[in-house]
Amino acid sequence: MTNTEIIDILELTAKLMELHDVDAFKTRSFQAAAFNLDKISEDLTKMSFPELLKLPGVGKSVAGKVLQIIETGRLQDLDDLLAQTPEGVLEMFRIKGIGAKKIRVIWRDFGIDTIRDLRLACESGEIAKIKGFGEKTQQAILESLAFLENQSGKLRMDKAEALSNMLLDVFEREFSRVEVAGQIRRKSEEVDTVQYIVSTSDPVAAFEFLNGLSYLEQNEIDSSPFIWRGQASGYDVQVEIITTPSDRFESQLFTHSAAEKHLTTIGASGRTLLQTSRAFPAEAEEAVYERAGLPFIVPEMREGGFEFDWAQTHSPGDLVTWDALRGILHNHSTYSDGKHSLEQMATYCRDLGFSYFGIADHSQSATYAKGLEPYRVQQQHEEIDRLNAQFGGKFKILKGIESDILGDGSLDYSDDLLATFDYVVASVHSNLSMTSEKATARLINAIQNPYTTILGHPTGRLLLARAGYPIDYKAVIDACAQHGVVIEINASPWRLDLDWRWIQYAVNQGVMLSINPDAHEMPGFHDMHYGVAVARKGGLTKSMTFNALSLNEIEAHLQKRRRQ
Repeated sequence: MTNTEIIDILELTAKLMELHDVDAFKTRSFQAAAFNLDKISEDLTKMSFPELLKLPGVGKSVAGKVLQIIETGRLQDLDDLLAQTPEGVLEMFRIKGIGAKKIRVIWRDFGIDTIRDLRLACESGEIAKIKGFGEKTQQAILESLAFLENQSGKLRMDKAEALSNMLLDVFEREFSRVEVAGQIRRKSEEVDTVQYIVSTSDPVAAFEFLNGLSYLEQNEIDSSPFIWRGQASGYDVQVEIITTPSDRFESQLFTHSAAEKHLTTIGASGRTLLQTSRAFPAEAEEAVYERAGLPFIVPEMREGGFEFDWAQTHSPGDLVTWDALRGILHNHSTYSDGKHSLEQMATYCRDLGFSYFGIADHSQSATYAKGLEPYRVQQQHEEIDRLNAQFGGKFKILKGIESDILGDGSLDYSDDLLATFDYVVASVHSNLSMTSEKATARLINAIQNPYTTILGHPTGRLLLARAGYPIDYKAVIDACAQHGVVIEINASPWRLDLDWRWIQYAVNQGVMLSINPDAHEMPGFHDMHYGVAVARKGGLTKSMTFNALSLNEIEAHLQKRRRQ
């Protein structure tokens, strides 16, 4: 049981309490506890009852509930509420634009308890007639339902990798060679199939082994004599295990690690990559490209888009790597909504081998995230100066802020205060339902602000949960090019925004990109691996990666920009 799991149980309990109109005071106590516990870094499972009571937002009742969760892995209150809640009503909590109160009206007052019935009610115009709903809410529900339907059966990159690695550990003990292929090897941000190549001379025995695993269930209709297809317990994505003799392993790994459009590319030999791979099955991947008369492409770029054009002027060694990064620029601390202190975050960043750490806590308009009022900015800057003196010049904290882009595109804070920062990450966090024209104009206005250094998570998307607000990508990127603004690749596996498909356009326009984890705690730095993966997928080179600049180079860049 982890802190996150405990908090998830408390949050769901609070939502269902509101749904079932449980005592408001009790509901608020669960909401407050979940909100406050999400901010702490201590391990809740190791805390006693008196220690829990010392935590903000935790009273005697909730402390007892937390202990119950830790000891049993369950909460009786939640079990009771779940027993009273139809599955379709639970699913409604995934719909953007409606909360527990509106869901209660839909369910209790109108008898709608499935997603299907809700969609039909929206399509017939019945939801818009409900007091407090209207056409806007009805349309928002329909759009959210369409988005969720499209995301069904998929996992984010991080969740897919976790499942993949768990199964890989098991398979490696049974088969002489196993490799992860497919979307995971191509570093897709969303995965619908977890795919493996396994070496075996006895597919029947391999299937018997796989079917003997209690957490795997075969779909016999979709399977074939040499390919096991099914699912893992608790996951909607498909699991696919391709069995192959050892002499065809490399060929199978290659063909299942590239999109069809990539495989049908014809090389100087006159053959496609697929034909070449099948003609020379024992060859390594590099040899397949060489025999086809094409430049080698790394697995993450094998999508059948721009990769061969890119390869005319670049080599795989040009791509950005974790080791090429010199610092991290978008991070949060306990000054706003982070879990670890400024000193803890900076020290951990240094210990990971980076030479600079940029703090970018939330600005004052983000009251939900304890955004910094001007006097707290001053306090933080004073602490940064003290810490930098302790670091002795070998490592440096840069003074940044994640300034909210307000509705009209202006930045949070006055120009005088913005001028005190080394850099400004400008991001949208509110009013995400603008039209494309208004959203684009809003971003361009922020980009034109002379204090904007980096455009943070440009569309605000949350993968598999929320579509990004619509923008004219070309217009936004062109504006960044004109005004010398860096674009963020937010490395959080929830975001991975800027979308990798726009990286080449940005680079071609001369726009640098900064890979940032948006870390709210020390382990969050490791999300940089996901950011690097999609950056490479989009062909981002070290030379066009902003935080691959050395400390001296980035300080010179920031100083030059402030003088402009």
